[in-house]
Amino acid sequence: MRLRQWIVVALLFGFLHAATAEENVITLSSTTSTQASGFFDYYLPLVKKATGVEVRVIAVGSGQALKLGEQGDADVLLVHDKAGELAFVEAGYGEDRREVMYNDFIVVGPGKDPAGIKGQQDVVQALKAIAKAKAAFASRADDSGTHRTELRLWALAEVDARAASGTWYKELGTGMGETLNTTVGLEGYTLSDRATWLTFGNRGSLRVLVEGDPRLFNQYSLILVSRKKHPNVKAEAARRFVDYMTSGEGQAAIAAFKVGGESPFKPNYRGGE
Repeated sequence: MRLRQWIVVALLFGFLHAATAEENVITLSSTTSTQASGFFDYYLPLVKKATGVEVRVIAVGSGQALKLGEQGDADVLLVHDKAGELAFVEAGYGEDRREVMYNDFIVVGPGKDPAGIKGQQDVVQALKAIAKAKAAFASRADDSGTHRTELRLWALAEVDARAASGTWYKELGTGMGETLNTTVGLEGYTLSDRATWLTFGNRGSLRVLVEGDPRLFNQYSLILVSRKKHPNVKAEAARRFVDYMTSGEGQAAIAAFKVGGESPFKPNYRGGE
């Protein structure tokens, strides 16, 4: 074979190899809690080894993650806002929603606890007490899954916290880590996901004051972005990623992830979601 033909063959082979490799690189739009906890640093190398899929993460609040899916800027989502997720799928933007793991929310606050909520297991009553005391409360106010849950809990407490914005109720527009830092400075209260709290080092006087209420349950779900809406989605590689996370091996790997001896996330895929 002539040299020119060899060059053409080599170039074609290189192009096909590069195209195949790129098809195995997917974009995951996920929450800040999964990123900040170190979960992805641990988990994604396991995914690549088992499936050949390289996962690039965009870590934002669940509301923004869902919007990225709507725009076709992600191949798969890992989020924690059930109402938003179901609406996303119902509108045709996503498919094959699978509940994959969970943790819980907690209310943290200063050791001196001016609202007197320490040990309270009824989160709604705790929020009522915070509002009555006009004690500083830091809200993420970023349309994240945590923020959406917080607003639902205020509604259950029949407290219009947002009407008090700028007084005792602080709307920050920040991620969970930054919100916790502000809460330390305020010596106030906030709603946090368990995973971020476990990895948060600058706790100051903050303590876990309210936990255990079933309304603080925090479910994470996987959703494939619809190829019908967005033909550019790497559906095959994204499905391999989802299948791994919901496999026996993938679920065991979630359970094995520890921070300070605790499990930030617990697997709970049951099939059939």
